[in-house]
Order: sequence, then structure tokens, then C-alpha cells
Amino acid sequence: MMINNTTGNYRWAICTLLFFATTINYLDRQVLGLLKPVLELQYGWTEQDYGYIVMAFSATYAIGLVVFGRVVDRIGAKTGYTISVTIWSIAAMCHALVTSSLGFGIARAALGIGESGNFPAAVKTVTEWFPKRERALATGIFDSGSNIGACVAPILVPWLLGVYGWQAAFIITGAIGFVWLIAWRLIYQHPDQNSKLSAEELAYIRIDDETNQDLTPAEKIPWTKLFTLKPTWSFIMGKFLTDPIWYFFLFWLPSYFSTTFSLDLKKPGLPLVIVYSAATIGAIGGGLLSSWFIKKGWSVPKARKAALLISALCVLPIIGARFVSDMWVAVGLIGLAVAGNAGWSSNIYTIVSDMLPKSAVSSVIGIGGMAGAIGGVLFPLFIGYTLDFYKEAGNLVAGYNIIFIVCGVSFLIAWLTIHFITPRMKPVEL
Repeated sequence: MMINNTTGNYRWAICTLLFFATTINYLDRQVLGLLKPVLELQYGWTEQDYGYIVMAFSATYAIGLVVFGRVVDRIGAKTGYTISVTIWSIAAMCHALVTSSLGFGIARAALGIGESGNFPAAVKTVTEWFPKRERALATGIFDSGSNIGACVAPILVPWLLGVYGWQAAFIITGAIGFVWLIAWRLIYQHPDQNSKLSAEELAYIRIDDETNQDLTPAEKIPWTKLFTLKPTWSFIMGKFLTDPIWYFFLFWLPSYFSTTFSLDLKKPGLPLVIVYSAATIGAIGGGLLSSWFIKKGWSVPKARKAALLISALCVLPIIGARFVSDMWVAVGLIGLAVAGNAGWSSNIYTIVSDMLPKSAVSSVIGIGGMAGAIGGVLFPLFIGYTLDFYKEAGNLVAGYNIIFIVCGVSFLIAWLTIHFITPRMKPVEL
């Protein structure tokens, strides 16, 4: 099938926009974790206080995912993304105005609501513009923005802190979202509204669809019916068991390197840059891996499961971080785990569009994202309690060791759970 290069370039340009949106999303999310040592001194936070602030974000993020998931399915990715980015950019900037733990909790809650729209809208866009054989790669590319955002933050935020103060770090990073929003509004078009998209090119986008349910506009599936489908529960459990680990990598790794290896968070942190750069490699590599398997003749379900298993095995060595005293060995082990986490993320999002019709993708992404965020609410409580307990005992490293064990085994448990619920990963028949 001959495909117009202009249209192909447009598809990847849209993917690039999704990448930058996700980069900004995680840049704004990461600022607080990098400023934690400064703010906890200024406001006298305990580890549990910080855990509650993180929990406020996770709780509203969970609720927002469900809401945005359904909203994006109804109003489309273009408008849904516009609402999401506007809310989270304003909320990010408002962190500079608060002066108490409660105020930070409220600002984080607002940020959680806004940022929850990113993944439902991004995955919806990929599902509409890419065939199944390219979706994992496209997802890996835009999802790598989460790692780039986390990678840029340890360089940008300490510089802003040192030159302008912590308030400016929130204001400047928050304002970047509005720049992206202008580009999104000017560039993005749905495939059905793109006059340059031919019937042949539209057919290519849908070439991997195994039924004709996605070839014509489908009726909206009732939200309650989604909970009766095995693919929904497969995604729910996969996200619930693994998303909290990424929250830990985002919100506590800066503090871990600071307390364990005396890393100065007021200066650009090379260890953190390396760790989050590894995540970028993992995100794109994970997407390429399943796409490569498919090109080799593997079925889509087999390719996805193989990529998920390999990603899960990459996380397991983080358990060994408890036995090392050299910071760069720890960077290597944690970097490998973060890369595995990112590779997992690239593929778990695509199993939704593999098994469910396009009209339900954002809704299920939202539901599964809510489950992951609920895990993200519970895990910080466990982390905060564990670290405070061992801090009082004078052995904070032991607290991190326990957390690393949980991180290491969670992905294998998630993979086994997904395999048990959906052993064949076939598209559902509605």
C-alpha cells in the first residue's frame, strides 16, 4: 500500500507533540520532589507530611483519570488536551503562592486533576492515528517524554532555585505548558477532519484492526459495561501493581540520593540525569521491541506479552541496590529498573487498543490509570511510614532497601496477573 509521505510525517509530528506534552507534564510533576529538601527545612515537613502532599496529588489524579478518560472519548483529544493542559499549568504556577503544607496539598491536588488528562488524550490520539503495529513505538516515543521531563528537571530546577528561588521554579516550569498549547491548537486535526488524508492512508492506519468494529463510528459503550470485560481488569491490575513504583522513582529518588550518597540537590544532579535518561531508552526500546517481534511474524498478543516480561525482568535487579555502597553501581541498578519500568509502560498502554474498540480506549485508560493512582495513594503512605520508622532508628538506608524489594517483584506479579486474566489477549466481541 502506497502511503503519502506528507501524511506519514504528519502522524509522527503529532507523536512529537504528544512527547513534548508528556515532557512538560512530568517536568511540572517533578519540581516538588527536587525542592523537597529545601521546602522540608523551611516548613518543617516530616516524611509522612510529604507523603500526604504526594497522596493529595495521587488521589485527585486517580479521580481525574476516570473523568478525563470518559470526557476525551466524548469530546475528542483536541479539546480534552486543551482543558487538561490549561488546568495543570495554572496549578503548577500556583505552587509559588502557597506557604503551608495544606497549601501545597491543595496545589498538588489541582495539579493532579489537570495532569490526569494527558495519558487518556495521548493514547486516544495514538489509537486514532497509528496502526497496531506502530502503536507501541508511538506510545514509547510520547511516553519517553515522562523520562525526559524527569531528566530535564534535575538540571533546570536546581539552576532556577539557585538563581531565582524556589517560587520561580514553579512559575517558569508551569508557564511552559501554555507555549505547547498554542502549537497543539494550531496543528492537531482528527483523521476524519484532515482533508489531505486519502482513503488508502486511512486504511493503512487501520490495517491491523482484526475486526470491522473500528472501521465505522461505533456507539459509545456504557461505562459500567467496561467493568465486565476482562481486558479492562487486565489493564486495571497491571497499572495498580506498577504505577506506584514510577511514583516512587519520581518523588523519592532525589531524596534517596541526597540522604544516602550526600548528593547536593542545589546543583545539577548527574546521577538523576543518568537514571531518567535510561528510562527514555527503555520507553523507546520497549516500543521497538514489540514492534520488532510483530515484524518477525509474531502475533500481536505474543509480542506484547514478551515485551512486558522482558521489561519486568529488567526491574528485578533493583533488589541488589541494598547490597551496594558505591553510588554509581546504585545508579546502574536503578537506571536498569527505571528503563524496565518505562518499557513496561510503552506496552501496557497498547494492550488496551489491542483488545478494545477505539470508542472505549480513553475510558479504559482512565479507569486503569485511576487504579494506578490509587496504588500511588497507598504506596506513599507505606514509604513515608517506613522511612520515618528507620530514620528514627538511625538506619534510613534499611528503609529504602525494603522499598527496593517491593519495587523489584511488583512487575513480575503484574505480568503473571495479566497473563491469568487475559491469557490470549484477543479483541473482545461486543
